[in-house]
Amino acid sequence: MKEIFRIAIDGPSGAGKSTIAKGVASELRIDYIDTGAMYRAVGYKMKQRGIGVDDRDALLRMLEETTIDFVKGDIILDGQVVNDKIRTSEISKMASACSALPEVRSKLVDIQREMGTRKSVIMDGRDIGTNVLKDAEYKFFLTASAEERASRRHKELLEKGETISFEEVLADIKQRDYNDTNRKLNPLRKAEDAIELDTTGLTIEEVTANVLKEIR
Repeated sequence: MKEIFRIAIDGPSGAGKSTIAKGVASELRIDYIDTGAMYRAVGYKMKQRGIGVDDRDALLRMLEETTIDFVKGDIILDGQVVNDKIRTSEISKMASACSALPEVRSKLVDIQREMGTRKSVIMDGRDIGTNVLKDAEYKFFLTASAEERASRRHKELLEKGETISFEEVLADIKQRDYNDTNRKLNPLRKAEDAIELDTTGLTIEEVTANVLKEIR
């Protein structure tokens, strides 16, 4: 393996991307880049500064002086660990709002690419292999049937104490699939040079082993 290498994992909602990415990162002792947490970090900083999504000038100034990094599982915003501070429902809404802004997406993609030039990383998302890390040494596209993905998500939600039917979760998964594959900016699709892994019926350990086998 190269001294510095990049691993891109893409796929639809509920395919197990982040779980597998974390496992692979741990095995290879490299940093897992949680791209969703980066939007949360920006949302958190916007809240701290009192900057709304409509205040583009203030937002651009803020982004110019924002640094984000990952070190051994910690997310570092401007030199400070913000792991727990960004995991509230309020910050979740801020992250969702700011992720729709082209200025924020552009800034975070720049940071993600920069990380990949100075250290080995693994990233998961919808457009990592097709946009963020087009030249990644290893690319994977994880998928599973909509029913399997809904079953996993439904189980997670029930364990958290939420009351929701399997049918509702399945409908949500199918809607997200449609939105992800039909959005204008960097839609979800498999990169031509990505290895596709169908995780239906497989355990986390089996999928992780399959990914590691292709890398090692």
